Amino acid sequence: MRAAVLHEIGQDKLEVLDDVEAVGFGPGKVKLRIRATGLCHSDISAMSGVLPQPAPFIPGHEGAGEVLDIGDGVTGLSQGDRVLVCWLPACGTCPSCRRGQTQLCLAGFMNAGTPNFKRPGGDVFGFAGTGTFTEEVVVGAGCAVPIPDDVPYEIAALIGCGVTTGLGAAINTARVEAGSSVAVIGCGGVGISTIQGARVQGAAQIVAVDPVASRREAALNFGATEAVSPDEFADAKQRITGGEGFDYVFEVVGKSATARTAYENTRRGGTLCIVGAGAMDDNFQVNMFELFFDEKRILPSMYGGGDVLRSYERAIALWRAGRIDLASMITHRVRLDGINDALDQMRTGESLRTCVEL
Repeated sequence: MRAAVLHEIGQDKLEVLDDVEAVGFGPGKVKLRIRATGLCHSDISAMSGVLPQPAPFIPGHEGAGEVLDIGDGVTGLSQGDRVLVCWLPACGTCPSCRRGQTQLCLAGFMNAGTPNFKRPGGDVFGFAGTGTFTEEVVVGAGCAVPIPDDVPYEIAALIGCGVTTGLGAAINTARVEAGSSVAVIGCGGVGISTIQGARVQGAAQIVAVDPVASRREAALNFGATEAVSPDEFADAKQRITGGEGFDYVFEVVGKSATARTAYENTRRGGTLCIVGAGAMDDNFQVNMFELFFDEKRILPSMYGGGDVLRSYERAIALWRAGRIDLASMITHRVRLDGINDALDQMRTGESLRTCVEL
């Protein structure tokens, strides 16, 4: 079967090959035919080494497709079912799951160290235990979440990561209050979803901050009340909040420098929400006096900060009701052979989300 493979960490191009085989099928597993997958910036971060991932590997974790086969012991799924890929499934039994913090379950991460593909030259890993830049993949049954028939594959794929992450940051983690002021730093697919989440929550002002003009323009179409470049952010803070700072600031880049900017633009007693996934050696610093004196809440948000199955259902309900716009987030569509052009478009900020159709 065909798949896009990264041979070594640090390479910026994928090689589309036709000698890849999905392996590992057996009890508790399902084999999926991927129909659509989105490009998420985490894929690029894994390719560059910012996020840890063994290589060679197949990127992609934001996918949807249909069930080809089910292993022994799998319940609730049948051949032909339409599903989205959950890259962080909950085991249901660990301490985090028992506390109701299923987004912190580590069971899915354990899968990342087990190859689920192979080539004539050896084993190939799937990013985050999945790997959706491929025609077929074998995953644990918990990674295959049934979707209603009226949800297109490309919409389901977005819900599988970026939409759930951004919406959840605003709704679950920060719990944005109606009438509040919000700033979102970084307006790719996750940032746009955060903006939509803040709008759903009833924020009065939503300022989008991004260096790319096309992304700023797009943010206005998805609910931002104003869009500024990073150089204009301080002026927006002064005009909108009288210099006090925003009630909520979301950092959706994954860098300590932008996290520091977010902190400085959060009002005293306000909330800084960290949504971007960054590097282990990139340290965010606050001094002990400001941490105490400003009483700003610093809230990291992992995969939307809530039960992902409930978050999927909520995203579908909001999409059906026209409260969020997911179709317009897909700015580019490619086949697998165009994957490297799509990656470049993401790096430059030209695309919000690219749908790879398989």
